[in-house]
Amino acid sequence: MTEPGGELLRLAATVLQPGFVGTAPPDWVRRWLGEGLGGVALFARNVRDPRQVAELTAALRAERTDVLVAIDEEAGDVTRFESRTGSSRPGNLALGAVDDVALTEEVAHDLGRELAAAGVNLDYAPDADVNNNPDNPVIGVRSFGADPALVARHTGAWVTGLQAAGVAACAKHFPGHGDTAVDSHHDLPRIPRDRAGLDALELLPFRAAIAAGVHAVMTGHLLVPAIDPTLPATVSRSVLTGLLRDELGFEGAVITDAMEMRAVVDRFGFEDGVVAALAAGADAICVGGEHADEGTASRLRTAIAGAVVAGQLAEERLVEAAKRVEHLAAWAATARAASAPGSWHGPDGSPVGLAAARRAVKVAGTAPALPLAAPPHVVELSPPANIAAGTDTPWGLAAPLAALLPGTTAVRLTEADAADASTVVAPAAGRPLVLVVRDLHRHAWMSALVQAALTARPDAVVVELGVPVTVTGATHIATHGATRSSGLAAAELLAGR
Repeated sequence: MTEPGGELLRLAATVLQPGFVGTAPPDWVRRWLGEGLGGVALFARNVRDPRQVAELTAALRAERTDVLVAIDEEAGDVTRFESRTGSSRPGNLALGAVDDVALTEEVAHDLGRELAAAGVNLDYAPDADVNNNPDNPVIGVRSFGADPALVARHTGAWVTGLQAAGVAACAKHFPGHGDTAVDSHHDLPRIPRDRAGLDALELLPFRAAIAAGVHAVMTGHLLVPAIDPTLPATVSRSVLTGLLRDELGFEGAVITDAMEMRAVVDRFGFEDGVVAALAAGADAICVGGEHADEGTASRLRTAIAGAVVAGQLAEERLVEAAKRVEHLAAWAATARAASAPGSWHGPDGSPVGLAAARRAVKVAGTAPALPLAAPPHVVELSPPANIAAGTDTPWGLAAPLAALLPGTTAVRLTEADAADASTVVAPAAGRPLVLVVRDLHRHAWMSALVQAALTARPDAVVVELGVPVTVTGATHIATHGATRSSGLAAAELLAGR
């Protein structure tokens, strides 16, 4: 086989969006930007604070002025920009619970101004999935809700707000990851819907995103038999070209979800999966959440160029993909120049976000009276970490409540170390008990412990930081997310502040 030439390698680099390690660009990334690399993806490991991110992005632009700098920032439980503190904005489910599209647009615009000020010009958000399956282990509070019309109107508002700040939005995970009980990080989810059902449910928010002018759409590693009975969406021409391009009329950039995820790798391999995605109609390859090194990027660049030489990938398709990436970069550069200068918030985070989080808190039940009469004992029940959200982002109610009510005590328990109910409630003798849960309905051990604790202490308050299901017989507070702002909003309510 003839070795791929320099132009093919440049085109292959243009369509890659790799991650890297460190809070400054490594030498290989700087070198690659001069060799055609079209963009990079930032993760939590690359973010210390906004000023550092601004210095990082300035260093990238010193090598290539129109580089796409992407981040996976949903401004909810999935946060990279505020991963060290937790998001100071509520996530999608909280905004859906308020159901004020002007508020959703304002929150997204506030985020966009902060990202733009730090030099980020592409956000892998919003999540446009309709979370109509309560057993979904990976979407949940990342979705605006279970009603497709509600999700559609807020998806459109979020896109509008973010892009008005000069940051390109990327609606995900096409054609819809909501109705699944499988996480595509681990295996291949299957969407059991006929075509009419897809049109009425999963596709509605993506139509709204396209109508709002979204500049990018991210693929989901999903099997959708109604469109393609054999190939996952990311590598299916029927899904990416036939459905998204030809039927829905999307003209922007199609970006893959992380290509090292097992839903694709276990079936196609890493390099072959990337080539198949490009052949199917993807324009940019997101990679580097796990494999963030030059060796990985080099393997993929060589595989893409080699596939063209071998006749496995049409050169015209690669050229088309690179042009779409370049068009997105050009829009981002123009929008950045035209947008009013933004700024990042201080250590307290976004005031717009906190105001929105306060509006999202809902209370059910009648006893005990709120606010709490004394500093409580807080028991936080911790489920297994959501891979998309990560394990390092702080969450919880104990810290903000202790700041408002000194003398508050707390314990955090997992399934492995959760004791019987009598042990859990004993430290709360003579004072209020607050039970904090995340997705109570999905975890049998958590539900059993809460019910037993409520039998012993029917006056306890249950605070749900995940998808809410009202607990009978208890005062139930739902924040619709576990962000820093959501936790503070619930703590304020409990403390009467």
